[in-house]
Amino acid sequence: MERRALLRLLAGAVGLCAWRAPGGARAARRVQVTLRRFELVPAQIDAAAGEPLTLVLASVDFVHGFGLPDFDLRRDVVPGQPLEVTFTPARRGRFHYLCDNFCGEGHDRMSGILVVS
Repeated sequence: MERRALLRLLAGAVGLCAWRAPGGARAARRVQVTLRRFELVPAQIDAAAGEPLTLVLASVDFVHGFGLPDFDLRRDVVPGQPLEVTFTPARRGRFHYLCDNFCGEGHDRMSGILVVS
C-alpha cells in the first residue's frame, strides 16, 4: 500500500480526518518544519486542497528565511524561536518552499515541495 494511502487510512481510523474545532471550523493539520544548514525537513509536505495547514517552523543554527512564494508566505526563522504559519492551500499542484537567507555553500539545496492534491 502506498505510504500516503496508509497514513490516510490510519488517520481515518482514529477519527483525525473529521475532527472539527469549536464553532465547526476544520482544525489545521500541524506539520513541523526544521531548517538547518543545508536542509529543510521534511523535504516534501503533502496536503489536500482546502485543508488548513499550520507549519511549525524551527531553526537550529541560523536565521533562515522560509519562503513559499506561490502562497505569499515568507518568514525569518530565528534559532530557538519557533513560529507558526497557518494557511489553506486552495489550488492543487506542486509548490516549492525554500530558505531565502543565504547561509553558506550548500544554501542552494535548501528547498522542498508542497504537494497539494
